[in-house]
Amino acid sequence: MLSLRVALRFIAKSRFQSLLIVFGIAVGIAVQVFVGSLITSLQASLLDSTVGSSPHVILEPIEKGGAFAYTEDVRSIVRDTPAVVAISPQIVVPVLATKGEAAVPLIVRAGEFAGLDGIYKLSQRTVEGEARTGGDGIVIGKDFAEAYSVAVGDTLPLALADGTSVEARVSGIFDLGVQAVNEGTAFADSSLLAARLGLAPDEVNVVETQIDDVFSSSAVADEWRAALPQLEVGDWQERNAELLTALQSQGTSSVMIQVFVVIAVMLGIASTLAISAVQKTRQIGILKALGMSDSSTGLVFLYQAGILGFAGTLLGLGLAAGLIALFSSLAAGPDSGLFPIKLQPSFVTLSAGVGISIALLSAVIPYRNTARLDPIEVIQGG
Repeated sequence: MLSLRVALRFIAKSRFQSLLIVFGIAVGIAVQVFVGSLITSLQASLLDSTVGSSPHVILEPIEKGGAFAYTEDVRSIVRDTPAVVAISPQIVVPVLATKGEAAVPLIVRAGEFAGLDGIYKLSQRTVEGEARTGGDGIVIGKDFAEAYSVAVGDTLPLALADGTSVEARVSGIFDLGVQAVNEGTAFADSSLLAARLGLAPDEVNVVETQIDDVFSSSAVADEWRAALPQLEVGDWQERNAELLTALQSQGTSSVMIQVFVVIAVMLGIASTLAISAVQKTRQIGILKALGMSDSSTGLVFLYQAGILGFAGTLLGLGLAAGLIALFSSLAAGPDSGLFPIKLQPSFVTLSAGVGISIALLSAVIPYRNTARLDPIEVIQGG
C-alpha cells in the first residue's frame, strides 16, 4: 500500500491546499443538496397548495348539467384502480344563499364527508367550528363568512333553481387558501339536496378522485375513457396546462442547476489536483526512478482524490443539513411565508455518490500526467 501512504503524506504536507480542496468539494455538495432539496420541496409545496386539495381525475355526464347513475360497475372501475387514493361522488348545485337582504350565489358540493374530506382536506383546513356535513350541516368558506357576517351555528337558507328553499346550519368554516373557493363554495351532505332535486340515491353529477402520483393522472384518465365511454373524464393536467408547464419547468431547472454545480465542482477539483501533480513532479520522478510503477504513481493521486472527495462530501452533507435546518426553522412561523424543506435520503445518497465519483474522475488528469512522466528527464531538469 505504498501508493496510499504516499498519498496521505502528500495530503499532510500540503495541509492548506488539502483543506481548500475539501472545502471546495463541501461547498459544491452543500449547494447541490440544498438547491435540489429547495426546488423539490418548492414543487411539493406548490403541488399541495394547487392540486393537493383539488380533484385530479373527474367523472361527469356527457350532457352538461345532467346527472348519471353511480352504479356498482362504475364504482368498481374507479375503486379498483390502484392509483386512486380518494373518491368523492357529489351533487354539485348552484344556489342562492340568503343572509339578511343579500342573496349570494354559492356552489354547494354535497356528498359523504369522508369523500369530501379525502379530496379537499376539510378536517385540516377548518378554522372555526367542526368539519362535518351530516344532516343539515354545511361548511362554508372563510371569505364568505367574513363578507356576509356568517358565524358557526347560524341558519343559512339556500334557494334552489326551482324556487324551493332548504335551510342549512353552519357547522364549520374552512380556509382552502384560494379566495374564489373560500367565497363561492360550500360543502354539505348529499341528503340535504338529493330529495329536493328529485335524484335517485345513486345519482350524482360528478365523481371527483385523487391519485397518489398527480402526474400519472393522464394515464388514469385514458384508462377510464376506454372503460366508461358513457361518461366525460376530466384530467387536471389537461385543464391546468399553464400550471403543469410551470411545474415541469421547475423540475428541468433543478436538473440544470445540479448539472452546472457538478461541472463546477469537477473542474475545481481537477484543476487543483493537476496543480498538485505538477508540484509533486520531482517527488514522483524520484519514486519512479526507485522502481515505482506507472500505475502505482497514478494511484497516489487516485487515493488522494478519493480521500479528499470523501472528506469533502461528508462536510458538504453536514453543511447542507445545517442550511436546511436553518431554513426550516425560519419557515416554522405561521407568518413566515416560507415553506419547509425536507431532506430526502435518496437525494442525499445520490449527491454523496456524485461527490465522491467526481473526485475520483478528477484524478484522471494527474494520473495520466504521472504515467507519462520520464523520471530521468525530471531528475536531470531539477
